[in-house]
Amino acid sequence: MGRKVSRIRLASEPSIIHFLQISWEKTVGSGFVILLTDGQSAWTGTVSETEITQEADDMAMEKEKYVDELKRALVSEAGPADAYKFNFSQESCHFSFEKKLKDVSFRLGSFKLEKVASPAEIIRELICYCLDAIAETQAKHEHLQKENARLLRDWNDIQGRFEKCVSAKEALEADLYRRFILVLNEKKAKIRSLHKLLSEIQELEKNTEHVRETTACSEPTADRDAVYDASTDEEGENLAGPSVAAAGKDDSIISSPDVTDIAPSRKRRQRMQKNLGTEPKMAPQEQHLQEKEKLFEVPPCVCCVSVHTFRSMKCFILENLIHTVLRLAILK
Repeated sequence: MGRKVSRIRLASEPSIIHFLQISWEKTVGSGFVILLTDGQSAWTGTVSETEITQEADDMAMEKEKYVDELKRALVSEAGPADAYKFNFSQESCHFSFEKKLKDVSFRLGSFKLEKVASPAEIIRELICYCLDAIAETQAKHEHLQKENARLLRDWNDIQGRFEKCVSAKEALEADLYRRFILVLNEKKAKIRSLHKLLSEIQELEKNTEHVRETTACSEPTADRDAVYDASTDEEGENLAGPSVAAAGKDDSIISSPDVTDIAPSRKRRQRMQKNLGTEPKMAPQEQHLQEKEKLFEVPPCVCCVSVHTFRSMKCFILENLIHTVLRLAILK
């Protein structure tokens, strides 16, 4: 059950305050009881759901919207005090109320009331309800005050903790930032040292590569000079060998005994020719020397070439040297 008491001023008697009580079982739209009093007399009436529906139809409004307007006019006291206009005729006991819109107003409802025979009981009941409502409101107010005080204490406690957390957070951030700066500087120094070491290693590699290239370029020249010197020495020995052998042969011929008969007879010439045809074989040492002379023989075209030409013909000389070495190895 709901009940609402409000103060109103009638348009016919604006100087007198009237009290209007609305009570309902379920909702305002399902019907309500209206009570009007000026402190001396009282009037009451019951408004059914059928009457509410009839009033909504007369106003050409939906029932829900009409019920909302009734609540704003009789229960909620929302809006300015002069938004609604109340009228009551004690002779006819007819109560009506209108909604004012700027310069015009339209009627929201009109109800028939009856005068109460013993208004004192109604007024006493109304006063008791108001006192109970005041006590209930006071209890709610005290409860809300206690709740507000508890919330204020909690808020102060939370604020203190929050300030401590903020201070700890700032101190932690400062410490972490300091450590981060130290670590960052250390890493930067390490990176710089590594970069410097890398640059030195790269420079060393470049120098090593340059030296290696220089050495690689100089080695073929030295090899070519060595090959040329060796080839010319061997060729000199080979060229000198036959001359020595020829000189030795000439010496043997010179040192041989003279022939006594310079003009031999025909028979003797024949015998000498036979002896020459059946001459014994040469000694092994002399045969070995002759074979070496043949090995070291160089083609006439090669012997006629100058030293400068030998340098340009290094491939040919190397080939002859390899061939000569192989032949010497076979003979030995």
